[in-house]
Amino acid sequence: MYTTELTKYAAKTEIGKTSRILVVEDEELIREMLVVALEGEGYEVIIATDGRSALEHLKNYESDFGEPVFDLVVLDLMLPQINGLDICRIMRHQGNSVPILILSAKASETDRVLGLEVGADDYLTKPFSMRELVARCRALLRRQRLSNMPLIPVLKYKDITLNPQECRVLVRDKEVNLSPKEFRLLELFMSYTRRVWSREQLLDQVWGPDFVGDSKTVDVHIRWLREKLEQDPSHPEYIVTVRGFGYRFG
Repeated sequence: MYTTELTKYAAKTEIGKTSRILVVEDEELIREMLVVALEGEGYEVIIATDGRSALEHLKNYESDFGEPVFDLVVLDLMLPQINGLDICRIMRHQGNSVPILILSAKASETDRVLGLEVGADDYLTKPFSMRELVARCRALLRRQRLSNMPLIPVLKYKDITLNPQECRVLVRDKEVNLSPKEFRLLELFMSYTRRVWSREQLLDQVWGPDFVGDSKTVDVHIRWLREKLEQDPSHPEYIVTVRGFGYRFG
């Protein structure tokens, strides 16, 4: 029912799609319930039954591809050989930033604060519900994914600034409201200034290959976009018509 050996982090075309969780727990019943619950959510689960084997699994922090071998560690505190607090300290000292969820029968505020201070990201006291544990795992994994997302650069051209992260556009230092399609059109244009796009290419990039409709949809959105960007929409400075081909930005 559960995996006992850590296999080599294999090269796959879809690396990272399945989160890999290291469960470090010496109590067999709790360990089995954790594995069943987490595997039931689609996670890949590796187990360790004591502190030394946990550190052995964690020894190679990154794979050959520069990605963390584990996406989350679920860690019991009271372990044979090396306790959970020391594992936390060692991981953080080695620069391992993988999220850690501590499981412990120690429920005092002092114990929780200590666990968080040595590097844990969350602390769950025993007994606990599996639904809550799974929810906390999901939250930690989601937070980690968001923190690892690369920043998309702000795009600027003359008097126009487009911020993809905030979905904001400034024209001559004033914010303008764009529809999602208008925003995507402008983002595409500003990412490839001077490139000429045909209507069919714009439909494919912005509306998607499954779009069913008239290519004049592009012309309508270009007209709306010009009204919001151009000082004189009838003599556009930014979105220029290239007769017989399509549109160019700049």
